[in-house]
Amino acid sequence: MNPTSNQTALTAALHKDAVPRGKLIVFEGPDGAGKSTLLTAVSAALAAAGVAHLKSREPTFGPHGQALREAAKTCRLPPEQELELLLLDRQAHVGELIEPGLARGDWVLLDRYYFSTIAYQGAAGLDQTLLRARNEAFAPQPDLLFLLDLPLQVSLQRIRARGLASDDFETPETLRKVREIFLSFSTLPYAVLLDAQLPPAVLATEALNGLNQRFTRLAALR
Repeated sequence: MNPTSNQTALTAALHKDAVPRGKLIVFEGPDGAGKSTLLTAVSAALAAAGVAHLKSREPTFGPHGQALREAAKTCRLPPEQELELLLLDRQAHVGELIEPGLARGDWVLLDRYYFSTIAYQGAAGLDQTLLRARNEAFAPQPDLLFLLDLPLQVSLQRIRARGLASDDFETPETLRKVREIFLSFSTLPYAVLLDAQLPPAVLATEALNGLNQRFTRLAALR
């Protein structure tokens, strides 16, 4: 390789390394907590600030995520079988969307991630430590985790208000366990605990304040 080629390769490598990695922002909490609404509000604020980002959710609409949805229409699969489908779905999600987006410098906003798997499959009896280890073996940790918390009775009221039949994950005892597991994540250094009973506009302000405290280059969002 001649000197000019060496210089071109070095310039390309330096340019590649200079691209800052994006941020992974995750929205978690029980059904009815308002994750999707909050994600939409944060997305709008990022767009206004000119921050390149993309939105996604789990389970995805890929083949494994669709298999989970189809099964839920009739009866829930055994926890172990659901876990394997969730892991396959997440592996594809990480490889096809999350990691490529972060590598481009995009911010990735997720409605549910592996914390939901730990909470719901953990509440179903699977080992939480093993669940976390299996996920973090391939899934990147978030830069910011928004945990939307609801009291049990409020969560049940919102689920019933949707007019949909509840499933095995929406019984009072299971939801109590799910909430306990979600709350255990609040001690993580990248977690922000939010009161999901707040009005949506107030909740969005709280979330953006938490975001600004961690990512000062977005101070204009205050």
